[in-house]
Amino acid sequence: MARESTRPGITDVAKLAGVSLSTVSRAMNGNPTVDPALAERVQAAAAQLGYTANPVARSLVLGRTQTIAVVIPDLENPTFQAILRGLSRAAADDGYHVLVADSREDLDEEQALARATRLRTDGVILCAPRMPEEDLGRLLPMLSPAVVINRGPQTSTPVVGADYGSGMREIVGHLTSLGHRRLVYLAGATRSVTHRARQDAIAAELSRTDGLEVEEITAGVDFDSGTAVADQVLASGATAVIAYNDLVAMGLLSALTVRGVDVPEQLSITGFDDIPFAAYTSPPLTTVAVPAVEIGAAAWAAMHDQLTGGDPTAALTFTPTLIVRGSTATVHTP
Repeated sequence: MARESTRPGITDVAKLAGVSLSTVSRAMNGNPTVDPALAERVQAAAAQLGYTANPVARSLVLGRTQTIAVVIPDLENPTFQAILRGLSRAAADDGYHVLVADSREDLDEEQALARATRLRTDGVILCAPRMPEEDLGRLLPMLSPAVVINRGPQTSTPVVGADYGSGMREIVGHLTSLGHRRLVYLAGATRSVTHRARQDAIAAELSRTDGLEVEEITAGVDFDSGTAVADQVLASGATAVIAYNDLVAMGLLSALTVRGVDVPEQLSITGFDDIPFAAYTSPPLTTVAVPAVEIGAAAWAAMHDQLTGGDPTAALTFTPTLIVRGSTATVHTP
């Protein structure tokens, strides 16, 4: 009976190259202490035999898993999907894998997931906009190296995010330039720092724009949230609506269409984020584009700097861009 061929091992490489097992291990793992000539000999022997290092064994030798964890609050949200896309592609280019954990908007689960995934990975990128500041401050030292997305400055932890206040000021400025003075803000995740940034921007615009009124209605972060508040919006007498995000704006737009309300002739609507669907609603949605893919890539760069002994920037903030489409128009005067 013919003997089955076996996969070449590190012993075979050492024998062919005429070096010790430890030299093979160090050479295959890129250890700079190995003489270049020896390293080249080892690599040539490995190539000749078709030997590849066992990734589990390699991680044990290096003390690394070549994997980082990303904890997000809602995997169904297209903005978080875009952040993950930018992050995972950049990590893959550097030879790393990404483990994704969805906390499903549960703050306790969020902290537990972050701690658990850190035990199995080389670092954690945490997208936790709703976690209380004191809880975040206690958690981050346990996760190091870590990166935080869309939070305020943190002690010794890099932060990457968007200037949501700037985006909101762009939206309010756009609507007031069209003559709108009675607005509704559909608040989403009211515990989040991004919501507070929106509120602060609205307050600033109220203080410097004569006759401006903004009513806040608590809604949510998804399609159903926008649909559910349609009657409240109509009862408010507002001429324009600022939704917490594009999903809420789309839900509202759908509900208003069913009710026969003409957008933007009777009511202008704006979103936030510029998710891929925003340009294809009817009418297309005016919004601000948050560069989510770029945020993800930058978060990975900050993590990679830490993993490789670099000195990452403490904070990197992207500025959203106003995208004017057909859902907003000059205020209608009877």
